[in-house]
Formats: sequence, C-alpha cells, structure tokens
Amino acid sequence: MKRVILKHGEEGRILQGHPWVYDNEVLRVVEGKDGVKSEIQPGECADVESADKEYLGRAIVNPNSKIIARIYSPSKEGIDKGFFKRRFREAVSRRALFYDLWLPACESARIVFAEADFLPGLIIDRFAGWPLAGVENTEKPLSPESARTAAGPPESWLSIQFLAWGMDSRREMIIEALQEVLAVMPGIPSGIIEKSTARVRELEGLPPREGLISGSFPDGGIVIFENGLPFTVDLLKGQKTGHFLDQRDNRRLAGLFAAALWGKSADTEGPRILDLFSYTGGFGIHILKQAENARVTFVDQSAVALETAMRNAALNGVEQRAAVIEDDVFEYLRKMERKKEKADMIILDPPAFAKSRTALTEALRGYKEINLRALKLLRPGGVLCTCSCSQALDEGRFKRMIAEAAADAQRRLLQLDFRCQGPDHPVLVGYDESQYLKCGFYRVL
Repeated sequence: MKRVILKHGEEGRILQGHPWVYDNEVLRVVEGKDGVKSEIQPGECADVESADKEYLGRAIVNPNSKIIARIYSPSKEGIDKGFFKRRFREAVSRRALFYDLWLPACESARIVFAEADFLPGLIIDRFAGWPLAGVENTEKPLSPESARTAAGPPESWLSIQFLAWGMDSRREMIIEALQEVLAVMPGIPSGIIEKSTARVRELEGLPPREGLISGSFPDGGIVIFENGLPFTVDLLKGQKTGHFLDQRDNRRLAGLFAAALWGKSADTEGPRILDLFSYTGGFGIHILKQAENARVTFVDQSAVALETAMRNAALNGVEQRAAVIEDDVFEYLRKMERKKEKADMIILDPPAFAKSRTALTEALRGYKEINLRALKLLRPGGVLCTCSCSQALDEGRFKRMIAEAAADAQRRLLQLDFRCQGPDHPVLVGYDESQYLKCGFYRVL
C-alpha cells in the first residue's frame, strides 16, 4: 500500500476530523517498508501519515486534483462491494430517527451525503412520489391521500452523483452494492438516475455524465410531497436533481413566519412577497399555503423553472395569488429600487456564488449587493430570508456580510432564526464544509 506523507505540521486539521489532504500539504509519496519514492494513480487507495509517521487514515487519491487525498476511514479498510454495502446500511441507519419521526413514507430525503457519510464524492438522493401523469387530473389541492387514491402507493427513484475519481472509477461496483442493499429494504426504487454534472468533476479531471442507469423514469416527471405539499420533479431534465431537498425545514419555517405575521391580516391585498432565485417555487409555495392572503412573485432567469413553479402552485391550489417574472435577479432588484416599490417579505436563495475559496471575495460582493438592495425594498416590519449554499463561505463571514449590508442600507435587523441544511444532510464535526447551507431570517425594525 502506498503512503502519502504530509509535511511537518500539516496533520492538525486532519486529526480534528477533516477528510481532505491538499496537494501542497504533501511531502512525498512512498511505497513498501523501505519507503521507496512512488507515484499515485487516480482512484487508488493510499494510507495518509504525518511527517512523524502517525497514521491518519486511508484515502482514495487523485494526483490530478488539488484535493489529492480524501480520507474515508481511520483504519486500514479496503474498498470492495462489501465495504459499500456496509456504508450504505450505516447511512440509512443514521437517518432512521429522522425518517421515523419526521418523514411520512411519501417524503424524499438524501440518503448518502459524501464525506459526511464517509463516502467521499458520492451523493444519493431518494425521491418518493407518483408519476405526474397519474395524479395531475386529481382534484386540487393535491394531497398524499388523494394521490394514493388516484394512483396507488408511492414509488421511489434514486438520483446519484459521482463527484470524485475514486467513486467514479468504482461506479459499477457502487451501483451493484446499492441495488443489493435496497433489495432487502421496503420500497425498491423504480429507477436510478445519474446526475454527475457538478463542476467539481472538472476539477477531478472527469467529464460530466447524466442519464438513466437502471429501471425507468416517467415522461413528464413525478410529484413528490415536501411537508405535505406537492411539487413536480424531473430527475432527468431538471437542474441537478430538479428539487433541492436541503431547504425542506427552512421553507416550512418561512411559511410559518408569513402566517404568524400576516395570516390574519385584514388587508384585502395581502402582503407582497418576492421569491427571488425562486427555481421551482419551494419557498413561495410554502408561504402561499400558510399565509392565505399573501401574494408571491417568483423571479428567476429560467423560463422552464418558472413554468414548473406555476405548475406547482396549481397543484397546491394557490395559482391565483402567484405571478412569475423571468429576469436576472440583480437587474430586477435595481428596477424595483428605481420604481421605489416595496415588499413585505423577500426570499434570497441564490446558487453558489463561490465555487471555491479563490472566488470568495467576488462572491461576497454579489451576496452583499443583493442583500443590500433587498433590505432597501423591505417595509418596516418586513422579513428577509437570505441564504447561501457556497461551501467556501462560512457562517461567520455570511453574518458579517448581512450586518454590513444592513448598515449600508441604514436598517436595523432583528434575527428571528438562523439555520443550516436539514438533518438528512448531516454535518460532520471537524469538516466545516459539510455545513454548507446558511439560511437566516431577519426582521426589519
């Protein structure tokens, strides 16, 4: 087994639980008892040691990547089909409390979250629901009960992403192990879809790849339920998976805040709410369902996403209070400011502006601009829900950016809540990147 030897003093972060070794932290690669200098090949396993020969763990390696080694085990554990089957069972077991207490059988969740589940660069999402064609003509609003009546019990589909060379090179083994594990569990998936299109594959030296791996996927997509509300999802054609599961709890909370503030308002027009970077309408639809007199405008650059948002609004029976605007959010906010228009609640859920730490400075300028402009548009008593899914942007810097934007906008803010992703996207202590999602709720005083 080859050994990756770190430079003096580089082991501290790894001893605290961080699984990544960067190329500039490596002193040399050796092999054999005599420590003969060697080279590593993409996808192979190697042991990681400190300069003082302290064993740090076993990793999958890739000399073509800045992250040269991804530690998957603290012991000298090999990788075979049995390894993947154990890891899959452990990942499902870790989520057992979450599934039992919070998710009915027809809800969807992430079942493998890469390094946080000790499977570096592998992500698997389970989507449970019904083919759209079987339930779209059902009486609206659509409920899990009416979907069952119309189309029988829910099915499930898996979306899988291979983001590191070590996982991609074992793709067939992983799929076979996954199918064997799921074969003895309730709800064998009707199809497995690959969505390996993230930019990190390019950094690993891998081309993008997507498509149906096994089984089938319905034409027109499926309907899933999130917090009991229906949403259409197209795992084959949608951005990434077609629905971002990590915001489930934050969307529900946005709806609860809107209901608490304006649910019983006597104002016939109702509060004006902007769901910016709306994608398929997750936040706005939760708000429309909770605050019965709210009006929500969905703003996104994607016409396809906005079309899906209105379809979702129709499934939930709230399309009469929803509107869509196809526009760049930065430009839309500038137009709103020039017109001196106001809003009662603004949702900011942009894509990751910072794909890496080198892009963080420019990303912070973008985050500050949209938050500054949003704060200027909010009426006193209004609510800002602002998010970032940039892994490189930590919570402290994100909050400082919000404070700076508020100061520049001459607004005082009260923090109502601050959250990260849902518990099916676990946060591994020592690996800060696993807590990638930031979602703050603020009220303008």
